[in-house]
Amino acid sequence: MIKVASYNMRKGIGTDRRRNPERILEVLREIDADVIALQEADRRFGTRAAVLSSHLLDEHSPWKAIPLGARESSMGWHGNALLVRKDATVADSEAIHLPTMEPRGAVMADVRVDGTMIRVVGMHLDLSGLRRRLQAHTIMAHVEASAQQHPTVMMGDLNEWSRHSGCLRDFARHMDFAATGPSFHARRPVGRLDRIMVSRDLKIIDCGVHASACARKASDHLPIWAVLEAA
Repeated sequence: MIKVASYNMRKGIGTDRRRNPERILEVLREIDADVIALQEADRRFGTRAAVLSSHLLDEHSPWKAIPLGARESSMGWHGNALLVRKDATVADSEAIHLPTMEPRGAVMADVRVDGTMIRVVGMHLDLSGLRRRLQAHTIMAHVEASAQQHPTVMMGDLNEWSRHSGCLRDFARHMDFAATGPSFHARRPVGRLDRIMVSRDLKIIDCGVHASACARKASDHLPIWAVLEAA
């Protein structure tokens, strides 16, 4: 079984308006997932430096950041980053260019975890419903065009307030959704903006929203998680 998680970490700025990377890392340690998709993992301006520094990950976590060919000081692509356990093997990784007017993007990696190869896609979609649908089609087409296919997990902040329409309907043609529940706003979650989706050769064993006291302060989103196994 593999545990995955997705977290819009809001550049490390909590509901108390303080930037605290160590608090983000504490939340991730609480979840203890094998593979993590992060959104807003880099600062937006200047060098777009990673909020979770390489030193912080190396010295105080069981994870490593998957290289995505981003800026030297960044962890991700337009803030999207992927973490895996340090003993995992990364077979391939790349950024996915999305049609957008905003700094949005998606990232993809093929990772072997405990002997199982999975494809992981992390994303942060647009605020515009039309552009979200275009981005969903772009991501699905990119994955389907790969020469090799693997069991696939897609996760991230979809910015979709509806329950079944819009880009959710587009993804649902190929993917099953984990019933994780509302994750936004962290203090009083009502919106299911964050989603985990899996290809039909994977089975969702368990899933949820991580709503610890620390998570309620660390970001305006709560992280979501799922435990998966081969169908």
